[in-house]
Amino acid sequence: MDNAVALVQAYLHVNGYFTVAEYPIIEASGRGRYRMVTDLDILAFRFPGAGRLIPDKRGGEALYAPDPALHCPHDQADMLVGEVKEGRAKLNHGATNPAVLRTVLARFGCCPAHDVSQLVHQLINKGTVTAPSGHRIRLVAFGSADSSGGKERHYEVIDLGHVLHFLQEHLHQHRDVMRHAQFKDPALGFLMTLEKLLGGEP
Repeated sequence: MDNAVALVQAYLHVNGYFTVAEYPIIEASGRGRYRMVTDLDILAFRFPGAGRLIPDKRGGEALYAPDPALHCPHDQADMLVGEVKEGRAKLNHGATNPAVLRTVLARFGCCPAHDVSQLVHQLINKGTVTAPSGHRIRLVAFGSADSSGGKERHYEVIDLGHVLHFLQEHLHQHRDVMRHAQFKDPALGFLMTLEKLLGGEP
């Protein structure tokens, strides 16, 4: 997996999203042949009110709130279709291709088949849409900077530097809890190793 995609996936996990990274889109090319036309860097879904709950021995518990930069709706499910760039944040052609987006929305069952085309049209033109089921679908670009140059864009941008800073702060702030976890996520595992080393933990 691409390093930047791994970083974004870790960030979304910490913020309560279930993710699929580098999702392939397959197209039929006739006579029983198929080809991969593109892949989408990150697809993520978060249930309403999701948070990381940590119980303690005294019966109390702590709930970590999501990063405000994600604009997570509190009472609404949230689906992200994201592109990740190490350079300037922007969406590839695949992320705004109606056929690709129809495939993704139908594949993940987020809306009835007869609604997909209209929802995709709104998503491309507005960057966000609410499905008949009530959950929100958004286009998001992660990268080093906003590439719009002041021009109107129909998607959200989250800076990769912010993603890294958030994860570092999160691990540092909750170090007493996190140091007991065994991370299988490579990005979180690496960052936690750095936190332990820089913190002088034996």
